[in-house]
Amino acid sequence: MVKPVPPGGVFDGARHLYAVRVYYEDTDLSGITYHANYLRWFERARSDLLRMLKIDQREAIEGEEGAYAVSEINLKYLRPAKLDDDVVIETTCTELGAASCRMHQIATRDGEPLCAASLRVGFISLDGRPRRQPAEWRKAFKDFMEDNLA
Repeated sequence: MVKPVPPGGVFDGARHLYAVRVYYEDTDLSGITYHANYLRWFERARSDLLRMLKIDQREAIEGEEGAYAVSEINLKYLRPAKLDDDVVIETTCTELGAASCRMHQIATRDGEPLCAASLRVGFISLDGRPRRQPAEWRKAFKDFMEDNLA
């Protein structure tokens, strides 16, 4: 029996690319993608990026080390995505701090920008206080930002 594999992204230099498809459930009555779905797609892409960087979010949470949380986000809607569109989410890291990372994400269809996000993700303790990211995680982000992944 062939077992399907969940979707996953790829690295393209200092960019992470993650593909999604617009399903009927993603659209509103006008036939275009409901605006909140971009947030879901962006979150999936960031989670996939962490997985590919070998950052185990589940282990960190279960070990009570901490978790990533979006502390700020700005979205700009440019064009609508429609049913059956293939959309690529591109993620880049623009700034790396001790406890946070600034990122830029853009959803595109055939290279055409649909929605762009600028955001800051902070590493927090499970009681919600900022804390330093683990050193090996900062190194993974730094290597990604510098297109230095082996």
